[in-house]
Amino acid sequence: MIYTLIQFFASLSLLVVIHEFGHFITAKMFGVRVEKFYIFFNLGFSLFKYKPKNSDTTYGVGWLPLGGYVKLAGMIDESFDTEQMKGAPQEWEFRSKPAWQRLIIMVAGVVMNFLLAITIYAGIAFHWGDTYLPLENATDGMEYCWSAHAVGFEDGDKLVSADGVKLDRLSEECIRKIVEAKTVQVERKGSIVDIAIPDSFMAMLMREGQGFAYYRSPFVVQKTIEGMSAEKAGLQADDRLLAIDGQTVYLTQAMKQIASHKNKSMEWSVLRGADTVKLSVTPDFNGKLGVYMKQPYDLYEMKEVKYSLLESVPQGFHTAIKKVTGYVSDFKYVFTPEGAQSLGGFGSVASLFPDSFDFYAFWSITAFLSVVLAFMNFLPIPALDGGHILFVLIEIITRKKVSQDVLMKAQTIGVALLFALMIFANVNDIFRLFN
Repeated sequence: MIYTLIQFFASLSLLVVIHEFGHFITAKMFGVRVEKFYIFFNLGFSLFKYKPKNSDTTYGVGWLPLGGYVKLAGMIDESFDTEQMKGAPQEWEFRSKPAWQRLIIMVAGVVMNFLLAITIYAGIAFHWGDTYLPLENATDGMEYCWSAHAVGFEDGDKLVSADGVKLDRLSEECIRKIVEAKTVQVERKGSIVDIAIPDSFMAMLMREGQGFAYYRSPFVVQKTIEGMSAEKAGLQADDRLLAIDGQTVYLTQAMKQIASHKNKSMEWSVLRGADTVKLSVTPDFNGKLGVYMKQPYDLYEMKEVKYSLLESVPQGFHTAIKKVTGYVSDFKYVFTPEGAQSLGGFGSVASLFPDSFDFYAFWSITAFLSVVLAFMNFLPIPALDGGHILFVLIEIITRKKVSQDVLMKAQTIGVALLFALMIFANVNDIFRLFN
């Protein structure tokens, strides 16, 4: 848990700093006075603050991890500094600058988050490349959730295409193609079968909350633990379980059988090399064997793609674009009952990070969160960058400034909406924790 929290706060801090730096640097470029640069919000007090000599800016760390902010002189923002706005406009204030400059300052945070995502994805492509399991190499097919079974998928089906478009790997993009398709083609026992996908399929999957499918994997021994049931039964590395008590099983079914046979003997048929071996296997009183199994990535041929430094940059851009378009496409589900129930707060975001430090996971998740932050801040909601952008665009189109009174009221409503959404999302996390 401690490593999860460390990664969560490290990622969040980086995203906030980069986002707010976009506002900070463009404000400085146009001569706007930056009064505060804060990581997290400092309602009531700050954990840390520092103001350099001959500087107009106080740098600090707040205690409320809801993001961060840059306070610009002469701007109506989450600080609700109405006293400053009562005075005559000064040349170094945000409100005194031309609309196009204010627009750039507001857009800069979103742009910086998107550039950060591109940079991270490019770094991932260059350092790690892309290693994945092609669907066509998963010869045992897939195992599906209840909702998938309800529309016609069967365990062992191999995913082939969605509306005629080939499916390459099991990913968010693949599942998105499936739920948006009219017909999905699978290979079943050597034949191609069409499965009609109902419009309600995504709602069904979200309601179930178990994931669409996972690779079907045989039970293959990686190694046994000395002195435990598996070793005593004679299981050896690379043994492949064919059947339990005469019934053909894969890894999922085998694990259920093992857990239900505490201190009960089972007859296993095991493939060892070219021979079939019969073994009597008895799980201990906890339903454990003491065996490590090989994963699908150990059993099937993986595909590995490497990128040069020059190739990694366009690949990073392509990945960032794919992530943001996918997220935008999925955003419509937020307005469904199932989507609202799936909203998560800090707990859900923190749970994305593993409980041990993994550089690949950390940077992958951070890049995705940067995409999400960029998109969410671009929404035309008062109190978000998108709300400020909207009002500046209205000014540019109508050539008339929106009144300070309207801006203040909009800001108040926006902050209230965001706090309500935050409370709702975190309450969802609490319910999921105890259900």
